[in-house]
Amino acid sequence: MKGTMVALGGGGFSMSEDGASALDDYILAMTKRPRPRICFIPTASGDADTYSERFEAAFRDRADTSVLSLFCHEPWGYSDPAMLLEQDVIYVGGGSTANLLAIWRLHGLPEMLEKALDSGTVLAGISAGMNCWFESSSTDSYGPLAPLDDGLGLIPGSACPHYLSEPRRRESYQHWVATGALADGFAVDDYAAVVWRDGAFVEAVAEQRDRPVFWVERTADGVVEREIPVRLLGQ
Repeated sequence: MKGTMVALGGGGFSMSEDGASALDDYILAMTKRPRPRICFIPTASGDADTYSERFEAAFRDRADTSVLSLFCHEPWGYSDPAMLLEQDVIYVGGGSTANLLAIWRLHGLPEMLEKALDSGTVLAGISAGMNCWFESSSTDSYGPLAPLDDGLGLIPGSACPHYLSEPRRRESYQHWVATGALADGFAVDDYAAVVWRDGAFVEAVAEQRDRPVFWVERTADGVVEREIPVRLLGQ
């Protein structure tokens, strides 16, 4: 798989009081364009209007913004998903991973996203927008935390966002990996992200100090959690 993907465990504009984010700056810089085209996909939140408004407020001064609303919310209305092929960055918001995947498949987004990735568009996302790229993930789409084995599989293995920031994320994810309910995978704390390029893991980055990233792996004795070096952005 060609292309660049950034999976945020948390952080970015949606977790910033003023919309400023070193992770978002890092994503935009990947395009090497003075004013990149960036499209926000808020499907996981049911296209929450305030979420899309926060996105536009955070990016409008430095990028050409658009929103792909599959729920036909005004003022964006419904757009042909083929618009994704015209973007430099596609940024997926948080919410329900299960609902996102179901709705995307109805509208043909998985195939469109693969084409965009192959053509050089950076794919990024937070929380559910992190989970969707992997084969499987830890999700609260059904209320209590549960394993979800239904991702797009653009990144191999499983994912767990908000790893240290939300109650029971760490405990439950390690249990599912240990029992085989989820494959080995990346556990990413808030304000941190993992980066993949051309099918290979490149690095872990963070916009705050002490925001770790782990590789969680099943072993004969249960599960092993290996901390991955994280580069602090701006240093």
